[in-house]
Amino acid sequence: MKKLDWYILKKYFTTFFFSITLFTIIAVVIDISEKTDDFVQSGLNAYQIFTQYFAGFIPHIAALLFPLFVFIAVIYFTSKMAGRSEVIAILASGTSFRRMMVPYWVGGIVLSSMLWLANQFIIPRANEIRTTFEVKYVLANSTYNPLVAKSSNIYRRLDANTYAGVHYYDTVQRTGGPFFIHTVKGNKLTYNLRAESFKWDSTVQRWTLLNVVERVVNKDEEKVSFTQMKQMAFNFKPFDLSRDDYAKDRLTTPELDRFIQLEELRGAEGLNALKVERYRRDATSVSVLILTLIGVCISARKVRGGSGVHLAIGFGIAALFIITDRFSTVFSTKGNFSPLVAAWIPNIIFSLVAYYLYRKAPK
Repeated sequence: MKKLDWYILKKYFTTFFFSITLFTIIAVVIDISEKTDDFVQSGLNAYQIFTQYFAGFIPHIAALLFPLFVFIAVIYFTSKMAGRSEVIAILASGTSFRRMMVPYWVGGIVLSSMLWLANQFIIPRANEIRTTFEVKYVLANSTYNPLVAKSSNIYRRLDANTYAGVHYYDTVQRTGGPFFIHTVKGNKLTYNLRAESFKWDSTVQRWTLLNVVERVVNKDEEKVSFTQMKQMAFNFKPFDLSRDDYAKDRLTTPELDRFIQLEELRGAEGLNALKVERYRRDATSVSVLILTLIGVCISARKVRGGSGVHLAIGFGIAALFIITDRFSTVFSTKGNFSPLVAAWIPNIIFSLVAYYLYRKAPK
């Protein structure tokens, strides 16, 4: 690392951290203005609001737009360098464009690693703080709360041969019914259980079934029994029946991997949304490097109009990146598009854009 490398790295980091800090402050002010009534109704003091909400909101909003502000920071300070003919002087001194990009790569790798670690472990915990507050104090005042909504027609796969289902489930009372279990072996029904209702007993961590009818089928014999109340332990809990829209955001990556495996075993719906979230945690980090390369190639050329032209082009490319990401996500969660491809296709497309711009960059 030479003096030029440290000069570029210093500008890279200072511009990035200044811009994202400034935007975070603006986002917090806007969010406070929108949720003032909710904060007042919650009865919490300023310290409690910060620890129970903004301690989660600030990391969430920073991580959400982290790649975008890396892109803007690179374009801004590189454009200023080009406007002062610093890039021309660097290239005229015999330094190749590839060599000039070394500090950009170093800075991009450092920031990419930071975002990767945050996405795996820190941001999910921050989302847990943020969403818990929103559910308790914000969504409680609205007409719809995704965590207390009543669910219907829920089906689970308990093991390789056993399936369970409930027609109606109340996530608040943790009760539902009618409930059934089928065990099928060799295309033949060997066990059937039906209960009029069931509820979660938190004291023993089990499900209590009421008015239970059990049928055991063994070849040509069939045994039927009736039980007024029966406690059973299943491999699902109230959390698994609540259809928590925030579940994928709250779980760390190891927890999310285990949750996806369990949901696959159960044959649950909506797996693509979970998988897209899992793959995006890695893909978003790589996008930092790609956007860094694109930003350098766009802004290294001195043009009439200076930074304004470069920033305009940069915002256009950033908008296309976000649109591509949204479209691929919708096609995966609502259709049969591969979650892995959906998470990585923006990076694939813009890697080609980055390569083209690199070939056209001033050498």
